[in-house]
Amino acid sequence: MAEHLLVDAQGPLLRVTIHRPEKRNALSRAVLNELADVFTEHAAEPKWKVVVLTGAGDKSFAAGGDLRDLAQVRSEEQATTMSHEARRALDAVSQFPVPVIAALNGDAIGGGAELAVACDFIIAPPTSRIGFIQGKLNITTAWGGGARLLSRLPAPLALRLLTRSELLDAHAAQRIGLIDQVAEEGQTLEQCVEQFTKPMLAQAPQVLRGFKALALSHADGLSKAELAEIETRHLVATWTHDDHWEAADKILNTRKSP
Repeated sequence: MAEHLLVDAQGPLLRVTIHRPEKRNALSRAVLNELADVFTEHAAEPKWKVVVLTGAGDKSFAAGGDLRDLAQVRSEEQATTMSHEARRALDAVSQFPVPVIAALNGDAIGGGAELAVACDFIIAPPTSRIGFIQGKLNITTAWGGGARLLSRLPAPLALRLLTRSELLDAHAAQRIGLIDQVAEEGQTLEQCVEQFTKPMLAQAPQVLRGFKALALSHADGLSKAELAEIETRHLVATWTHDDHWEAADKILNTRKSP
């Protein structure tokens, strides 16, 4: 059982909530280890279609690393170990076999921003902010977030955000492509998440896994030939699946109707 996470299965949707509202959901080493374990444990479950990662309360998605816990990390060896262990958590999120959505219930700051960009999509209300403000602590990104930001945005733009420790509101982040969707006026975050995930939940899980596998392989820099092989493999698996023929038969039968 995770001490700092709430894990809730809602049909084919898995919801993971960082539950440290009294600490603004700060990411201690214990929280990061739990994230790694939960996402690794659930990766093999074939029924999942979408994962929603969020935080408790309405102030912070994750207010960076837990400074009190991380203050114990002093030596080069300790810093290296901390970075590697935290990367295990964010890698487990980013490599999860179906889409993972960061639902920013509040600010995603520093390490919280790194966790957000480890997800495939980011959704937020207008009041949320996101920022890679590690430079204000005279450190660089710690857990792979800088590299992911450079993959998500044009390099000069990502470098600007990093070197200026810019804190963006949700609409500003959406305009540059950092946030995918902002809740509309009068719309709750939960309603926005439901609207965003509805088309995904209408897909078959094996189809979502195929698309996610292709995206991960592309991010890893595989060759065109390797990407073609992966795409073909998933096409064959989904083409010969009963779900495909059931959907195709429905269309064909509709066309035959007078």
